[in-house]
Amino acid sequence: MTPSTQSCLLLLDTAGQERFRTLTPSYYRGAQGVILVYDVTKRDTFTKLENWLNELETYCTRNDLVKMLVGNKIDKDNREVDRNEGLKFARKHSMLFIEASAKTRDGVQCAFEELVEKILQTPGLWESSIQGHGVQLSDHEQQPRGACGGYCSLV
Repeated sequence: MTPSTQSCLLLLDTAGQERFRTLTPSYYRGAQGVILVYDVTKRDTFTKLENWLNELETYCTRNDLVKMLVGNKIDKDNREVDRNEGLKFARKHSMLFIEASAKTRDGVQCAFEELVEKILQTPGLWESSIQGHGVQLSDHEQQPRGACGGYCSLV
């Protein structure tokens, strides 16, 4: 990829909030990857993962979607969900898995890099998106510094 033709990654974060519930089905259409996040200090967020996966299967238009499970808040001591539980769930549902802390940033960059790398490595997943929907290309120098507007450049 040349510096003047960088592809972009669109990130949509609903934070599991009910007010975005009606919008989430449209986010799934054509998605190439998804990250499901649970709070390791709140078991109920882990048990709700099945519901999110069911919704994903209902509305997603791709069979080759790359899925990742992230256990968040590993910086806290009051853990209710063990790492092995998360790993077992991820394996059962053919998902990538990582634990992270949004507060300390441990594992956050790695999660996004792993997801994008897997998308790029999945035969037909990246190419079919380019042909079917187009890719938003922008000149990195034209975007204001620090104002990524929901897009992160892939370099």
